[in-house]
Amino acid sequence: ARAAAPARTATLPPRRFLTSKEQFHAFLKARAAPRSREAPQEDEEEEPGCREQTEPPAKRARPDGPRADGDGPEDAEEAAGEEREPGQRKRARGQNKSRPCMKPNHYERSRLCPSVTQGCAEKCYFGSRCRFLHDISEYMAVKPADLGQNCVLFATFGRCIYGVTCRFAQAHLGDGYQNVINVELAKQWEGKSLVRNNLPKDLQHRLRKKQFSFEKADEYLRRLGNPCVADASEGSPIKTMGPVTDEDIIKLRPCEKKKLEIQGKLYLAPLTTCGNLPFRRICKRFGADVTCGEMAVCTNLLQGQSSEWALLKRHHTEDVFGVQLEGAFPDTMTKCAELLNQTIEVDFVDINVGCPIDLVYKKGGGCALMTRSNKFEQIVRGMNSVLDVPLTVKIRTGVQEKINVAHKIIPKIREWGASMVTLHGRSREQRYTKVADWDYIAECAKIASPMPLFGNGDILSYEDADRAMQTGVSGIMIARGALIKPWIFTEIKEQRHWDIPSSERFNILKDFTNYGLEHWGSDTQGVEKTRKFLLEWLSFLCRYIPVGLLEHLPQKINERPPYYMGRDYLETLMASQNVDDWIKISELLLGPVPTNFTFLPKHKANSYK
Repeated sequence: ARAAAPARTATLPPRRFLTSKEQFHAFLKARAAPRSREAPQEDEEEEPGCREQTEPPAKRARPDGPRADGDGPEDAEEAAGEEREPGQRKRARGQNKSRPCMKPNHYERSRLCPSVTQGCAEKCYFGSRCRFLHDISEYMAVKPADLGQNCVLFATFGRCIYGVTCRFAQAHLGDGYQNVINVELAKQWEGKSLVRNNLPKDLQHRLRKKQFSFEKADEYLRRLGNPCVADASEGSPIKTMGPVTDEDIIKLRPCEKKKLEIQGKLYLAPLTTCGNLPFRRICKRFGADVTCGEMAVCTNLLQGQSSEWALLKRHHTEDVFGVQLEGAFPDTMTKCAELLNQTIEVDFVDINVGCPIDLVYKKGGGCALMTRSNKFEQIVRGMNSVLDVPLTVKIRTGVQEKINVAHKIIPKIREWGASMVTLHGRSREQRYTKVADWDYIAECAKIASPMPLFGNGDILSYEDADRAMQTGVSGIMIARGALIKPWIFTEIKEQRHWDIPSSERFNILKDFTNYGLEHWGSDTQGVEKTRKFLLEWLSFLCRYIPVGLLEHLPQKINERPPYYMGRDYLETLMASQNVDDWIKISELLLGPVPTNFTFLPKHKANSYK
């Protein structure tokens, strides 16, 4: 651990670690060599100037068009001392909306029918019309080579449900391609559910056929549409069949609802794409107290889309867990809240009123609800009326950069029945530029009382967290800080800076891939899905500057360092913001990428090729 340094203008590595972009990539190219799944050994520390340097290969043009010379990662500086002419460099912004999509049939042209993998080939639903292979020998002749000798699923649970399709099948295949089972280990897991909130087939069928009953939501929407009828019905006697219980005639009062007691706890923000279940398991291990699923679109949930329901899954280690919903209208949001209240296990439901992206905003959802107060009120009141768990709301300071409106909305949200508000200290127009306005968050925390208010924005060290708590907020939510260094939760709880070596960081990535193979599968499709989410996460991890290299502590979240050499090859590789270097890291963990593999991060500013 190292003590905090006095205030300074910038966080930079000492000059002996600084280098140029050309030298940085030449070093990585010179040291690149085929490596196994195991972590490379750390090299002894060397002076960057003593390393052999060669010219790096020419950069390939990005798919979305040519870029000016010198274009690099978001906010990245050229080597110290280099001068740049005005207008020479333009920073990339926004999302890569037309990213290439690699579908499963791009990885495997000939796939084995799932009925064969499950041991019931004679029960194939499609029969002679099935387009998958049913002959195991034929499949094994074209199956890609195994990626390793140890299968995570077999080693953990005693059985791999993917059988011959597993990319680590040699660990559990016997004679005649029979799937071997470790009976003793499998018995230990029998009847235990590690992941909850799955979508049952019968529920999916009812949703698709519109046969699910939304009694409470329909009643609320009737009152909303015709207040006169609602007032008259309140005084009329209730027509019933059979005995009447208190639950039939007495509503659950707000004070009787389950309380959300998370004041002072560390809250991992709902993170689209990167906040998946394997990543949340990593953060829980490092000390996150509260976790939340990725933003789910209410209309997709009501249609029974499997991909959207996957965002609601909860690992058994997530003791305080919520889900976040996005929607623009009270009917769909209220019905979705009732649906989740009856079908999944959560500790709270969060409404996303902070999403800044155009796709959501132009439909009236996300930040747009802050300007649609009538719809916003109807959504909060409606969802609160059908939920048995607390309802929370996540907002921004406002829509326009210099016009804050959160302080006006927060008292209304408290009156409407929400249990907690989380405030991100930026407006929609700011996105993630400039620093979060914690003075305004402090002002809003006083206005929100006695309702808890969590603050969010720019927390990357325990000093940042301590300053945030001094503003009077009930707790802090951590988003990008957890993506850049998931061990931030440990640092905050232990009040120290952790100079974590590259080998330990590599082991964290290895644990993530193991969790990913458990969650998405160990067949080719599961391996490549794990690789995709690993690469998305690496687009943030590369921003971390090792504590041992910093001239002043702590690192600030919006600062970008110049090119620097790490203390060993792996540390230098992890500092690269080049997509090809991230792919190299993924190959150390998940084997070679498929033919014609391509990857672009979600955000243009995160990398270059």
